[in-house]
Amino acid sequence: MDGFTRYALYFAPPPGPLADFGAAWLGWDPRAGRRVAHIPMSGLPLPVSEITAAPRKYGFHATLKPPFRLAAQFDVGELHNAAEALASSLAPVLLDGLRVTGIGEFLALTPVGDQTRLALLTARVVEALDIFRAPPDEAELRRRRDAGLSARQEELLKAWGYPHVMEEFRFHLTLTGRLPPQTRDTVKARLDEMLEPLLPRPFRMREMSLFGEGQDGRFHLLNSYILSG
Repeated sequence: MDGFTRYALYFAPPPGPLADFGAAWLGWDPRAGRRVAHIPMSGLPLPVSEITAAPRKYGFHATLKPPFRLAAQFDVGELHNAAEALASSLAPVLLDGLRVTGIGEFLALTPVGDQTRLALLTARVVEALDIFRAPPDEAELRRRRDAGLSARQEELLKAWGYPHVMEEFRFHLTLTGRLPPQTRDTVKARLDEMLEPLLPRPFRMREMSLFGEGQDGRFHLLNSYILSG
């Protein structure tokens, strides 16, 4: 697990049809740590490789604790142990399902149903593992601020190293990069059709995973932890 530039805590679908779809749609399997052929899909306004270029390096996931550099006083083994212990104290989350949703200019899978327990879980992951996070450097802060932050998002950036956590967090599994409206609508229609038989109903989040950003710039799944609290 050493040799990675950043680490993150993600939800990644367990092995099965949805995980297989995500890997083939994005063209990257973080569990196997390898590129995979894209799903052949007709009726799209752009090649799948272009539609998915932005999220590809991260793999198919929903962020719990955003990517961070490991603080100098810790090693990844300690992070792993803390994540495992934390997972043992967290209960699984049950929601009605997942659906394809437009978030700004991109598409993602988002939960259906009451997300109160999910929000509490993600806030706990952000808080409990924050001791392992090295502070962001000036270049990273500038990049976040260049996107335009509200006053509250600026507070969160200073406190947690990322502006979209706590009440600003929205659980989602990213499917595309930014797309113009007409293109986005066409892609959504095709994704709705393809994902209909694959989406879980209900959706049970039973584990979280430690990911690492490799020297290749891509994120790799390093360990998964069962939520057993």
